[in-house]
Amino acid sequence: MPAKSATEPFITPELRATAFYFSIYMAGAAFNVYGGIWFADKGLSSEQIGIINAVPVLVTLLLNIVVGRVADKASDWRQVIVLGCGLGALIPIGLFYVHDFWGILIIWTLALLPINVIGPVVDAATMRMTRRRGTQYGSIRAWGTVGYMVTLFAVGWVISQFGGGIFLPMFVGLSILRGLVAFGLPRFRAGEGELKPPVTGATHLGAVMKPFFLLPLVGFSMVYATHIVLNAFQALLWMEQGLSADLIAPLLALAAFAEAAIMFLFGRIARRFSARSLILLSAATAVFRWICMGFQPGLEFLIPLQLLHAFTFALGFMGCVNFIANWTSDEIAAEAQGFFQMLQQTMSVIALIAFGWLTGLMGAQAYFVAAAFAFIGAVLIWLSITMQGPKRPAEARLG
Repeated sequence: MPAKSATEPFITPELRATAFYFSIYMAGAAFNVYGGIWFADKGLSSEQIGIINAVPVLVTLLLNIVVGRVADKASDWRQVIVLGCGLGALIPIGLFYVHDFWGILIIWTLALLPINVIGPVVDAATMRMTRRRGTQYGSIRAWGTVGYMVTLFAVGWVISQFGGGIFLPMFVGLSILRGLVAFGLPRFRAGEGELKPPVTGATHLGAVMKPFFLLPLVGFSMVYATHIVLNAFQALLWMEQGLSADLIAPLLALAAFAEAAIMFLFGRIARRFSARSLILLSAATAVFRWICMGFQPGLEFLIPLQLLHAFTFALGFMGCVNFIANWTSDEIAAEAQGFFQMLQQTMSVIALIAFGWLTGLMGAQAYFVAAAFAFIGAVLIWLSITMQGPKRPAEARLG
């Protein structure tokens, strides 16, 4: 066994991964606060802004599985993550030098692409490391949401104090910060002298592409898509209901708080329930949540409905990540997780096309359509459970 560093008891691999997760969504939070306004200030039309946001998603769809396969074949997943974060730190600097639609589109796509494609690699690598070391993935992943919430409030305050001109330097600075923190990531696979875990689960993606495996992932991807679509219009719908801006921001933050809380607690929950049971509960709760939202409830009901985000998103996402890890080996960990992200993005594109015009046509009643979409997802998850039971009693166990 190699000698341990004197700092090992304090700066553990889990702590280093936590620091990275805390930074990974900060630049995205900054964009969510002011990015659309920055695009508009550049003279871009709403149609052009929509294209700029859609292109990185479409390109990511084509590359997710490929990047995951490359990461799985590397000596450690860390190499691909650090490379992606390095590119994601340098390329956004180009935004200072472009001012037209095509220039912004190219630089923006190139800036987001490395971060988008390493997301599944980070999740897969961290899940495998924590399982090997007997620690909890959820409590590490939760800090990503915490970092996102902190940045939402911080960026909003800074822009209110210094004006919109500070947005781009902040966005680029947070992207560079993420890249620097990535260099502190630990080795995720077992190192020399460490006991390597036995190979369990499928060693190539085709071996696990069966209905019982695909249906829960497709089903939750449908649930995930309802969040993406309606979150894009949620603030607008609430304003039409008469809610003021100073109430909308805390309501959005409340959902993020609930998401982080369930991730911190997920290890305890997962000991009692199978992964697919949790995914099904997530979908069923989403159906209930969207139906309630369709009736345009008042603030006293919106608060508990926003807290249900812990179940409709966080519980289902964590269940899916764990479900994938149960049925696949380290050899295809990132590739399988990349496949899951591809499903989520595909469903999001379908939902955006199908639901986008419904929101303008139906207003808050578009939530009823979202409920129907989530219900179909719940049926698919339930069908998987009827096809094949848990792989083992501890199917939902996190490590």
